[in-house]
Amino acid sequence: MAQDVLTPVLTKRWLTSDAWTIDTYELLDGYRGLRKAFTATPDELIQLVKDSGLRGRGGAGFPTGLKWSFIPQGDGKPHYLVVNADEGEPGTCKDVPLMMADPHSLIEGIIITCYAIRSNFAAIYIRGEVVHAIRRVQNAVREAYAKGYLGKNILGKGFDLDVVVHAGAGAYICGEETALLDSLEGYRGQPRLKPPFPATNGLYSSPTVVNNVETIASVPFIVLGGADWWKSMGTEKSPGPKIYSISGRVNRPGQYECGLGTTLRQLIELAGGMKEGHQLKFWTPGGSSTPMLTAEHLDVPLDFEGAAAAGSMLGTTAVMVFSDQDDPVYAAYRFTEFYAHESCGKCTPCREGTYWMVRTLHRILAGQGVDKDVDTLLDTSDNIFGRSFCALGDGAVSPIISSIKYFEQDYRDYISGVKAPFFTGAAAELAGAH
Repeated sequence: MAQDVLTPVLTKRWLTSDAWTIDTYELLDGYRGLRKAFTATPDELIQLVKDSGLRGRGGAGFPTGLKWSFIPQGDGKPHYLVVNADEGEPGTCKDVPLMMADPHSLIEGIIITCYAIRSNFAAIYIRGEVVHAIRRVQNAVREAYAKGYLGKNILGKGFDLDVVVHAGAGAYICGEETALLDSLEGYRGQPRLKPPFPATNGLYSSPTVVNNVETIASVPFIVLGGADWWKSMGTEKSPGPKIYSISGRVNRPGQYECGLGTTLRQLIELAGGMKEGHQLKFWTPGGSSTPMLTAEHLDVPLDFEGAAAAGSMLGTTAVMVFSDQDDPVYAAYRFTEFYAHESCGKCTPCREGTYWMVRTLHRILAGQGVDKDVDTLLDTSDNIFGRSFCALGDGAVSPIISSIKYFEQDYRDYISGVKAPFFTGAAAELAGAH
C-alpha cells in the first residue's frame, strides 16, 4: 500500500560503506539485473517496463516503456540514450544524492535501456555545478569499462555500448529535453519546436530516448523483481517507489523513499515533524514550478493523479515545507526571480513576462503596490501559461497563480499598508526605479 513505509529499493545501498564503488555494488545485487536482461530480447524488455507501469521520474510522469517503444526499428540510423541529470529546480535534490551514493545503479540501468532500444551510445548530461557528482559518475563509468560492463562485446553477449559523461554549464533551461539535446550537440541550450519529437529526431537528428536519472536507475530493480513486484508498491496508476526530497521547516530534511501515493502528513512524520514553533502554512509537492498547496492538502496522495486532482503537479517530488513564519508573497517573488534569470529568451511571453512579474512583485513587497497589481500579475500569468515555447513559462507562473489563489489577502495587505514593507531602504528604492 502507498501509505506503508517501504523496505528501501532505490536507496537500499545508500548507507553502505563505499556504496559508490563497483565492488560493493556487485556484492549487493549489482549487475545481476543486466545479466538477467541479456537472457531476454530487446522487445521483451520494453514490454516488461510497459507492464511495470514505470512512469518518468523527472516530472512529466510519461510511461517509460511507451517512450522506449516510440523508437523506430530497422531505420538504419543510430539510436541514442540521453540521461537528463541536469537537476536544477529549486527544492529538487534527489538525482544528485542518487548519483553520489549509488552511481552504478544508473550505469546498469543505462546498459539495460540501451540494449532494449538497440542503442550503442549513451550520454549522461550532468549539471556543471555539481562537480562532486560528475567525478563520482565518471569514476563509476571507468570502473564499468574496466570490469567489461561497458565497451565491446559486453559480458560476451555481442552487445557494444559507450557511455560519455557530459558536464553542462548550469542552465536550468537545459533540463528541458530538447534544449539539453542542443546543448549536448554544442549549441546554445534552447528548446526546439516539437514535432518532430526526440523519439525520431533527437540527438544528431537520430532516434533518441531522454530519461531522468531516477527513471533509469529504477530499471535494474524492475528486471530483477518483475512487473508485478514493482506494481505491488505505489498506486494502481502510479506504481513503484519514489524518492521524495523534503526541505524547509521540518526537523529532518532529506531524501525519503516511499511508495507513490504517500501523503505530506506521512512525509512530515517521517521527517521528524515540523520544527518547534512552526505551523504548516504552504508547501510545494514537486519543486518551485508546481502550484503551492496549503495545510488543507495534508492528506492528498502524492502520486501523479492525486497531485493533479488537488490542483498541482507531482513534478520531481521536491517537497518544500513552509510555515506560518514564511511569507507566500516573498516565496513567489524569489521563485519568479529564478525563472526570470533562467529564461533562455527564445520566446517573448516568458522572456518579457517573467521580467515584469518580478518587478511587480518587488513593488508590492516594497509597499509601493496598487490594487490593480494583483490583476496585472494574473493577466500576465494568463498570457504566459500555454503560450511560451516550453514548460519553463508554465512553471514560472505556477507560484504566482497559486499564491494569489490561497493568499490573495497577503498581497492586499502589502498594498494597503496593513503589512509593513518587506523591502526597505535601498531595496525599496530599487523597486521605485522600475
